Amino acid sequence: MWQLLPPAALLLLVSADTQTADLSKAVVLLDPRWNQVLTNDRVTLKCQGDYPVEDNSTKWWHNGTLISSQTPSYFIADVKVKDSGEYKCQTGLSALSDPVKLEVHVGWLLLQASRWVVKLGEPIKLKCHSWKKTPVAKVQYFQNGRGKKYSHENSDFYIPEAKLEHSGSYFCRGIIGSKNESSESVQITVQDLETLQTVSSFFLPWHQITFCVVMGILFAVDTGLYFSVRRHLRSSEEWRDGKVTWSKGP
Repeated sequence: MWQLLPPAALLLLVSADTQTADLSKAVVLLDPRWNQVLTNDRVTLKCQGDYPVEDNSTKWWHNGTLISSQTPSYFIADVKVKDSGEYKCQTGLSALSDPVKLEVHVGWLLLQASRWVVKLGEPIKLKCHSWKKTPVAKVQYFQNGRGKKYSHENSDFYIPEAKLEHSGSYFCRGIIGSKNESSESVQITVQDLETLQTVSSFFLPWHQITFCVVMGILFAVDTGLYFSVRRHLRSSEEWRDGKVTWSKGP
């Protein structure tokens, strides 16, 4: 395909690719920072990126569809389930951001986490969030079915330094009015960075060897096909010319 394009078009394409590669990616931030919310919550998505002088217009995408908002912050007053999905943004001097996923749930209680995957030693913050901030009493947090924290009033569950034993399934429970309500369970994973690096360093050489072997096989097959086609073409040309070569035997 590239061979069919004129040199000027190729230069334009290369120039455009180079300019895109030089731009830093925009970043979508959530305010509040929780990516899981309940219906009727207020959510603000902020786009961080470089803007031209006196031009803060911003492009927003929801599930791949361009939306009408062109402000640096996209505000949703009362989120609905239909607002769930991936959001991306782009400014005038930034590349398209990575997607940020927003999940809108229905229920009385929702367990929110600062991160679902944390590294060893990082803090973990859990929040038992209620619908429309309804007062919740006798709040208890559970890990793998075992109670971890209890408070008469709703308060966050904070773990200063994550350890491997902090991985597991979490949910919260509390009293709203006269009813005992529970949130859905969520999975928290604590990763050991040193173990991941060791595993990666063990498998990386084999990956490189496999890649080299496959490329070598493809090159050999391609070379064989090239010479085979070339010999076939030469034979066809000699037959069309009507030239026959005789050799005298011994």
